[in-house]
Amino acid sequence: MFDSVLVANRGEIARRVFRTARQKGYRSIAVYSEADATAPHVDDADIAACIGGATPADSYLKIDAILDAARKTGAQAVHPGYGFLAENAEFARACADAGLVFVGPPAEAIELMGSKRLSKLRMIEAGVPCVPGYSGSDQSTETLAAEAARIGVPLMIKASAGGGGRGLRLVEELNGLEDKLAGAASEAQNAFGNGELILEKAVINPRHVEIQVFADNHGNVVHLGERDCSVQRRHQKVIEEAPGPSVTSEIRAAMGQAAVDAARAIGYRGAGTVEFLLAEDGSFYFMEMNTRLQVEHPVTEEITGQDLVAWQLDVAAGKPLPLKQEEISFSGHAMELRLYAEDADAGFLPQTGTVLAWNGDDLALRVDSAIEQGSEISSYYDPMIAKLIAHGSDRDEACRKLLRALDELVLQGLVHNGSFLKSVLQDEVFAVGEATTAFLNERELGSVAADATRELMRDLAVCLFARSNGQSRWTTATPLPVKIKLDGEETTVREDLKILSDADRGGIFFEADGVRQSAFVSEAPEGGLWISLEGQTQFFEEQSFSTKKDDSAAAGSSIIAPMPGAVVALKTEQGAQVSKGDVLLVLEAMKMQHELTAPRDGIVAELGTQEGAQVNSRDVLVRLEEEIA
Repeated sequence: MFDSVLVANRGEIARRVFRTARQKGYRSIAVYSEADATAPHVDDADIAACIGGATPADSYLKIDAILDAARKTGAQAVHPGYGFLAENAEFARACADAGLVFVGPPAEAIELMGSKRLSKLRMIEAGVPCVPGYSGSDQSTETLAAEAARIGVPLMIKASAGGGGRGLRLVEELNGLEDKLAGAASEAQNAFGNGELILEKAVINPRHVEIQVFADNHGNVVHLGERDCSVQRRHQKVIEEAPGPSVTSEIRAAMGQAAVDAARAIGYRGAGTVEFLLAEDGSFYFMEMNTRLQVEHPVTEEITGQDLVAWQLDVAAGKPLPLKQEEISFSGHAMELRLYAEDADAGFLPQTGTVLAWNGDDLALRVDSAIEQGSEISSYYDPMIAKLIAHGSDRDEACRKLLRALDELVLQGLVHNGSFLKSVLQDEVFAVGEATTAFLNERELGSVAADATRELMRDLAVCLFARSNGQSRWTTATPLPVKIKLDGEETTVREDLKILSDADRGGIFFEADGVRQSAFVSEAPEGGLWISLEGQTQFFEEQSFSTKKDDSAAAGSSIIAPMPGAVVALKTEQGAQVSKGDVLLVLEAMKMQHELTAPRDGIVAELGTQEGAQVNSRDVLVRLEEEIA
């Protein structure tokens, strides 16, 4: 038994675990990095301990630091959350060796399922359907090439030890196979410390469907239905829902039984997720098992009425599962959106900044978030900052609630993907439940309505800047007939646009073309306005009276850091001749790497950074000069 729980994680999942821990009477303990000293999850806990520097390697991935924090705070149990050390067998063993209850599966199960090759062999033994392929220990190029020829194309090369798209290659013809094998092995070795590969027959345009399983120490194993996670970008989930729109009761029963068999085959305990590929003909194949609580677990909670974190804590305390399989029922439909700090219009580039305004607690649905007003979004961690979860009597109602919530959403101070999520929900393929894993690659998302909203927001910004310049504050008085320069263009105030309420900060009412609407406005500390309207948020900066140096002559001469991050690779040197599109350096931020390329042909005149350096947003990293004829 235990009465205190340390969450070896941060952000949204730490807050989620603390919420249930408090309800069950447990003392909650947070750990935090130096960058997270003022983060909301720290305040949510009863006590907290600092475990090191800002980077994950200096804090949330340091097993010794977390165990030391557990000792100092008197923790008796450790919940790993997801990410970081959640699927690290060494960490699970270290907790047990320190006399701590690990709120998760046995280390042996984590270790086995962490290997795609070994886990697939075990699943085949257990009779769980698996994609035809090769999972042998002989990793020579000759053997892998021979097996690829036997399997046939299209096929997938996968890193045995990891996920997230790293070490993953689609092979559509055998010519060039050796290069793809070498590239996948190298990427897997760098990402996971293990270059082992498996080969699988490619299932074209499948659904990604996963089953939530639970097991206790008394021999009980159940499943709580499926979640469809097919809407993915770069193998990262964006929207999840339950039940799956393409899953029949027969498929659910068969897939659920296969997941239960998988958990039994490895002596599992606690919460786990068995992931499958579902083909168009209804056949399904084991993909992997995540030995932890999933990001998308709320949709299962919403349709079952169960608290999965409570189940985790009870199982860790030695209690049997609260329900038998036949007692688990499902009601309605649930859908989850992942809100990311990223710019969808700029290649989904991660964003940083200070949250100036946030109304997540006021939305009429469940919001699990990592932020509050004033929170700092740094470059050190994953860009997911909140999850919006809706439950409805059917899929249409759940989707409708999310669309309304996105329209009402206020998150200002940084760019986010709310508008992109809205375009996904409104897409006709998604709306009828036919999205596969190829959905986001195949669809061009966006709408005329979104473009019209952006234009209206710009007109509103012009009006607000004009009033501010003319009367020192925004009022409902008639604006002065001045021109405002935004984005390099001079614009006058629309005659049919009228402000109907004061707007020092916060919600305002306005009228455009005879239609009354509301928007939310925040002033940025450095100047400029954030405006949220109809699910979109944009930043506007007036240049009418700007004293900034005109950099137009130097346009294209500098490579600027788009965000804070670390330079993990510098691929040029001073004096080098480069061509437009050449990769000059690689910047790592928010767990992702971004290649920065030359905007034009030229000579590297100056390097403003070096490999391994930390840089700030807007730092000049490379400066080019014209080639000398």
